[in-house]
Amino acid sequence: MPEFSERKYFVAIAGNIGVGKTTLSRELARQLEWKCYLEPVIDNPYLEDFYCDMDRWAFHLQVYFLSKRFESQREIELLSVSSVLDRTIYEDVEIFARTLNNRGHLVGRDWENYRSLFAAMTAYLRKPDLIIYLRSDVDTLIRRIMNRGRSWEKSINPDYLAELNSAYESWINRCTNEFRVAIIDTGKDQEMNAEAVLNQCLELLRVKLQLEIPL
Repeated sequence: MPEFSERKYFVAIAGNIGVGKTTLSRELARQLEWKCYLEPVIDNPYLEDFYCDMDRWAFHLQVYFLSKRFESQREIELLSVSSVLDRTIYEDVEIFARTLNNRGHLVGRDWENYRSLFAAMTAYLRKPDLIIYLRSDVDTLIRRIMNRGRSWEKSINPDYLAELNSAYESWINRCTNEFRVAIIDTGKDQEMNAEAVLNQCLELLRVKLQLEIPL
């Protein structure tokens, strides 16, 4: 087996809005001295408009996320170092776009166009060595979202988060033949215990990828 530093790894953190992906991605990358790719949220030109009018902006938002995540995963493939990615491109179609389609916000030719774009783009991508899915209940997600204080997220409907949670559970059950997946329950605490979740994550990497991570 190669030494820890001799192979390039690609690990992705998946999960619902507010579950703690960014916190874990940053801490995992810092601990392992890997490159961290965060979700393009703060500079997203469509996000605030989307939460005000999902019918009008769903397609624009999803295509923006799709293009940015494609860029990130292509860059990851070209790097000579290991990387941690905050949310995968696969969640875009399987979770968010599918939920918007089910809710009637992304339908018809927009839905078909989006799926075609996704299929064409992902055909060129390397899959993650491991996807770590962070799971949490809706009440905890709402508390975390409110605590971080992003103005555009204050209008998120709990029912929408519940639908996303259901989509995640369905996807995780289906995708185990395509991806190596591990699940971490982030608990029902108001604030995620980042250190405890980080330790679980590191142990998963030791077991699932047989990484020789220093203790």
